Amino acid sequence: MADATAALFLDVRVGDAQAFEAALAPVIGQAHRLATGMLRDPAAAQDAVQEAAIKAWRKLDRLREGAELGPWFLGIVANECRTTLRSRWRRSVGSLDTARLAAPGRTGDVEQSQDVLSALAALRHSDRLVVVLHYWLDLPIDEVAAVVGASPSATKARLYRAVEKLRDRLGGEGRW
Repeated sequence: MADATAALFLDVRVGDAQAFEAALAPVIGQAHRLATGMLRDPAAAQDAVQEAAIKAWRKLDRLREGAELGPWFLGIVANECRTTLRSRWRRSVGSLDTARLAAPGRTGDVEQSQDVLSALAALRHSDRLVVVLHYWLDLPIDEVAAVVGASPSATKARLYRAVEKLRDRLGGEGRW
């Protein structure tokens, strides 16, 4: 069995598409469940898993010899889900450009954007700052911590509390 796994690993590493599919098949269901849990939308989860599979195929050279494909792939799926969630945030907050807001036929986006803006404006400055730095400017926690003058763990806690306040003001997680 170990020899078969090693041979499959070598085939995957050299870019054999069928070997890659065979190696990935046992973890696809788990990846979809992970994505569905993170995104709470089966269609978005399917897209995230597909995108993760493409990224994994392109980055096969980063898979260390002897490493298990499953955990490596699930990490890529988790990152893809985070990217999807952040892009939802950007679509909501990033659409606050006045030219786009004035465009005809965008009333639903305008209303949602205004709701997000109002909820964001209601936060304390320190909370609003970490949310905007992390989600809107896409800065990693370490950089956000440096900007606000706090430790990374304190910044994570502040960010978590701020996002919870936003969710409460927006009526739950489904709004954004």
